[in-house]
Amino acid sequence: EEQPREIASGLRAYYKAEDLIGKRVCVLANLKSRKLVGFPSHGMVLCASNDDSVVFVNPPADAAIGERVACAGFEGEPATENAVQKKKVLDKVFPDLKTDSNGVASYKGIPLTAGSGSCVAEGGLADAQVS
Repeated sequence: EEQPREIASGLRAYYKAEDLIGKRVCVLANLKSRKLVGFPSHGMVLCASNDDSVVFVNPPADAAIGERVACAGFEGEPATENAVQKKKVLDKVFPDLKTDSNGVASYKGIPLTAGSGSCVAEGGLADAQVS
């Protein structure tokens, strides 16, 4: 992409603005742009959460910026923005998107990967919901 994406999130209670600059995170990019808090948001930052914490799901250090996150057994082209919305894909995916006992983000128990490794919740937040 030519420019960084602007993404609105509800993370103000968990992170300071200066801590977000240059942060590498996993983003759902095939979502329709939505105007949130006064500007168009072009995606959704993946976070892991439990009753006490909300943390980013981070890509491996060697993952290229913009690299697609993979999940073995779910290859193929990503759903279009329209398909994600019309088929309510997120409602179907989010219940099975969790971190394992090591904080690795997984879908139905299969790790999310990029570069040469797995996407992991900051601090290794284990057994958390990812959304």
